[in-house]
This record gives sequence, structure tokens and C-alpha cells, in this order.
Amino acid sequence: MWKSRRGHTCFIASTMSLLALLMMVLYGFMNSLQADDQQLLQTPLYKLDPSWPKNPERFTGPVFAVAVNPLSGLVYVAQRGEGVPKVLVFSTDGDYLMSWNTTTLEMPHGIFLANATSLNPTVWITDVGDGPYGHTIKQYSPKGKLLQVLGTAGKAGSGLDPLQFDQPAEIFVDESGEMYIVDGDGGKNNRLIKLSKDLKIVWMHGEKGQGLAQFNIPHSVTVDGAKRVWVADRVNKRIQVFNSITGEWLGTWGSCFTEDAPYSVRLTPNKKYFVVVQLNTNQITLLSAPPVGLIDQCKVASVIQLAEDVKPHLVDLDYNTGALYVAEIGAQQAQKFTPFSLGESFL
Repeated sequence: MWKSRRGHTCFIASTMSLLALLMMVLYGFMNSLQADDQQLLQTPLYKLDPSWPKNPERFTGPVFAVAVNPLSGLVYVAQRGEGVPKVLVFSTDGDYLMSWNTTTLEMPHGIFLANATSLNPTVWITDVGDGPYGHTIKQYSPKGKLLQVLGTAGKAGSGLDPLQFDQPAEIFVDESGEMYIVDGDGGKNNRLIKLSKDLKIVWMHGEKGQGLAQFNIPHSVTVDGAKRVWVADRVNKRIQVFNSITGEWLGTWGSCFTEDAPYSVRLTPNKKYFVVVQLNTNQITLLSAPPVGLIDQCKVASVIQLAEDVKPHLVDLDYNTGALYVAEIGAQQAQKFTPFSLGESFL
């Protein structure tokens, strides 16, 4: 009897020791995983190019938006201010080339290069001004000639026929010529609108709120190769995702934006990361892009921490080189970041 109890006691002691050993191994393994995850977040994917542009004195007002023409190697920068040119044009090498002193542009907000890889690109600019040219989206030639105006110039509204805007934030034009517009940089509208190539409304989401497919200042929009529309829903601190064909709501990302809202959303040329700007925390965050058929939760791949009060606003990428251009309101400049060589192509 005593021997049996002694053997049982030894067995329990041995089992407890084994469990303790397993717990130590598991603890070490979990710490290793956390260290690996932390190392991933600390791994920079982009580095600042301090030589761009060569003429930073050309910036004379708060810079709100930037767009790249990779074919011609041009970078268009939109700025605001009394008596300052609203658009500056630089080369991707940093040379200042020209400015637009157009009177038809009041307060540029978003800028987009349509047909950027063709020989006939055009520049679309959203204008949130309150004057006779405001509350519109304008199409310009590469040298600043006004070609077309969407919306009712000088009149804020929510009408659909004729189409009206109230402080439209950004436009994205896909390869087919279809347009995606986020209308509402603080005005009465909170809308995501898809227009056909001939400017007919295909579908729209237009309710203010916190529910699915509702918005509170939709601020930026992009479309990926899987026909998904990604919208930075600023005040709601989330990105919402839609089917570009039907307008169906597909999912939302919010867990990555507990500290600050997403202001800008763009996809890297290799389709692996979304570049998201957070203005108040002065961060540029790269989120892993999900595969086709899956939205899941957002996952941070890398973070670029900018200096205090830089206030990054909107971004664009060069689809030839992978370079990232950032418009900065607080610093009153645009900056260029180039990909690190990590054995991973951004193209």
C-alpha cells in the first residue's frame, strides 16, 4: 500500500515537472512569436528620399494632394493659399517644371491621374471651395487647361440630376473610365458614387451613420484588381469595402484605427499592401492586402512615423518604381519615399 502511494506521488511530481517544462517552452515560443511580430512591424518597407524635390521653396501653401504620372515621370502637387499656384508640377527626379496659375481652381482637395499609363492622361481635381467654381470635380489637361466640370459650380447640393456635390473629397478613375467618388469632406453629403464612363450613376451609398455602408466623411477611395472598392471612412475610423460591380458591402476594417482615422488609401504596385495615412498621429501605415474572396481583419505590416505636426493628408504611388509620394498639410510640402531593397519587389 505504501509503495503504491509512493509511486503515485512520484508520478504526479513527474507529471507536474513535465507540465512546468512544457509551459516554459510554450512561454518562450509565444515570446518568440511576439518578438517576430514586433520585428516585422519595425521592418521599414520605405525610406525617405531627402533629395526630392530639388526646389522645396516652390511649396508656398498647405499641400493637400499628390498624383504621379509614371509614363512621363511627372508629379502633380495640389496646394492651397491666397495668391499661390494651386498645382505644382515636378519630375520624379525632383526638378521643378511648371505651375498652374488657373483661376478655375479654388480649394483643391484630392487629385487623380486618369489614364496615367497612356499617352493622353488627364488630371482630375476635387474642389471644396465655396466660391463660383467650388463644390465640383474638374478635369484638366496635363498643362492645366480646363476640359470638363462635374457638379454644379458654386452651388453645394445633393442632387443627382443634375449631379451636385458638397465638398467632394476624392475621385478614382479605373482603366475602363468608370469613376468612384467620395462626396463629403464635411458638407451635407456622405456618399460613395459610381459613375459610368458616360457619367451615368451606376450605384450609390449615401447615408450618414455608423452602420454598414453608411459614412461619416468618406475621405479617400481606391479600387483593387479584384474589383473591390476601398473607402477611408474618416470619422468612423474604418475602411469599408464594396463590390465595384454591384455596390454590395463586403466588409470593414476598424481594428487598426483605434488611435486615429484613415485619411488616404492606395494600393502598392505589387498589390500586397494598402498605404493608409493617419493625419493626427502623423503616420503612414502599410496594411497587408487580403487575397481575393477574403476581407478578414486588417493587419499592420509596417509603419512610417513622421515628425510631429507634419499632418500627412493624401498619397499616391509611382507604378513604375513603387515610390510613394505624400502630401503634407502641416509641413506644407510633399515628400517622396522609395522602397527598401528587402528581396521583395514592389512592382
